[in-house]
Amino acid sequence: MGDVWSLFIAWELTSICSFLLIGLNDDIAAARAAALRALLTTGAGGLAMMGGFVIIAVAAGTTSLTSLTETIAHGGPNIDLAVGLILVGAATKSAQVPFHFWLPGAMQAPTPVSAFLHSATMVKAGVVVVARIAPAASHLDWWTPTLVFLGGATMLWGGGRALRQVDAKLILAFGTVSQLGLLMVLFGIGDPATTAAGVAMLVAHSLFKAALFMVVGLVDHATGTRDIRRLDGLARTLRPLAVIAALAGASMAGVPPLLGFVAKESALAALDTLDGWGTVALVVVTAGSALTVAYTLRFWFGVFGTADSTEAARAAADAPADTGPATAHHGVSALAWVPAAVLAALGIVGGLVAGWVQDGIDVAATALDSAAHVHLSLWAGLHLPVVLSAAIVLGGTALWWTGGRSGAAERSWPLTAEGSYQATFDGLVTSAKNITAKVQNGSLPWYLVVTFSITALAVLIPAATNGELGTLEVRLADGWAQAAVALIAAALGVGIAFARRRFAAVLLLGGVGYCLALIYLFLGAPDLALTQVMVETISTVMFLLVLRHLPSGYRPASEWLARPVKIAVATTAGAAMT
Repeated sequence: MGDVWSLFIAWELTSICSFLLIGLNDDIAAARAAALRALLTTGAGGLAMMGGFVIIAVAAGTTSLTSLTETIAHGGPNIDLAVGLILVGAATKSAQVPFHFWLPGAMQAPTPVSAFLHSATMVKAGVVVVARIAPAASHLDWWTPTLVFLGGATMLWGGGRALRQVDAKLILAFGTVSQLGLLMVLFGIGDPATTAAGVAMLVAHSLFKAALFMVVGLVDHATGTRDIRRLDGLARTLRPLAVIAALAGASMAGVPPLLGFVAKESALAALDTLDGWGTVALVVVTAGSALTVAYTLRFWFGVFGTADSTEAARAAADAPADTGPATAHHGVSALAWVPAAVLAALGIVGGLVAGWVQDGIDVAATALDSAAHVHLSLWAGLHLPVVLSAAIVLGGTALWWTGGRSGAAERSWPLTAEGSYQATFDGLVTSAKNITAKVQNGSLPWYLVVTFSITALAVLIPAATNGELGTLEVRLADGWAQAAVALIAAALGVGIAFARRRFAAVLLLGGVGYCLALIYLFLGAPDLALTQVMVETISTVMFLLVLRHLPSGYRPASEWLARPVKIAVATTAGAAMT
């Protein structure tokens, strides 16, 4: 996509489509709230991104995406601000901390929608934009540390939250947040090797995450629940799903010989060649990957494993009192699980014949960075990435065994991003109601005062600032006849203000209109004068017809505003328009 505005339009369309998909079950209040949360969060980020694009486009003199990246690389005034705004948009779209809260809420959508949103499309858009600008923006002093911190915090936070969920779908949702943090680190560094590894990781994630969401949907359909505190022994009754989940989960955890392992190895190898922030990123990715192994085990054993008596007792403390173990009410047809099996099988093929897969991944990587070339292999020798991979699996397993096996639900936090969003949203709604109650109070005089005051100020303030008021030539009239008509019109206007009967006010108002027609005639505009006479006649007749249904007199005048203030507003507005 060569034009930045084409990219932006497609970007916003993904937000709108995701809003419609998340809120598909529009009869459920939680689904509607989740859809609105996603739209507001990503929409606000989209506005920030648009601001960044505008700044860079003005500096570059073109909207070509290639020219914009060149402008970022060369630097200049406000480029840091523009790149920062683009990064905000990418962070909201790809659910980076602290904008991650909308993604778990999107689980209100049907499972096929979740599989679609969380494995591809919307959530990957942010990291792809970062990947496009990272090679050019990496020279900025703040870029690399910011991206390492942003992605690393997201990876660790998402992994930690996933390890405490009891809803199988939420485990995968927070796992997606964690994986997006990993991708943000890899693409954000801007090194050709990490960019290529990021593309490989992106492909692997799309395969295993879509398969796992499909499995969760089928489990929910067969048992009626996704609560791992109630699921027990499904590996026996839903064996095909257990096998598919094991393969896809192994790829997510980075276990050989699957594509997830190969991609993770390439990421570790790429980070191992870097110094400084690359070393920090390597440590963070290693720790985050151990969390990935832990929540993968929690997911599989929670859904398909058999709980022993100790774990069952620990789970019972948090499980609802009126619920018991859930079993499969019926089997799952092959037609339902075959698509997930195909995706899981592709993960195996991608790992075993990584050399074949790397050609296709290489094409995508070079599109992001011409120097990026991926090298995927199942075994590249005994080096640090292999040692780290083994440590990740062992450490993640130990973490799951010591804390991740518990069926206890996550405890509430005093301050969360979700709570901050909701408090902000509720505050804005309350403020809007209060302001609207004050401004839109149903009083026509109030509306007129506000309208005329703002109109007068909009005319007079620029004129006074530019010095036009001092050079203004005032010509009262071109002759005695014109002056006489103007005085009559003014007298009629004053009479309207003091009229006590509606009928008299309408006649006086019509007289003002006819005086205006005479002034047009004196100024040499007979056609305009004729139009004014016709309009005034029709308006007067319509007023008189309406008056038949109204009381003859006015209600007592409201004293909400002092008469001198009303006169001042009317005089100022009239002078401004004149």
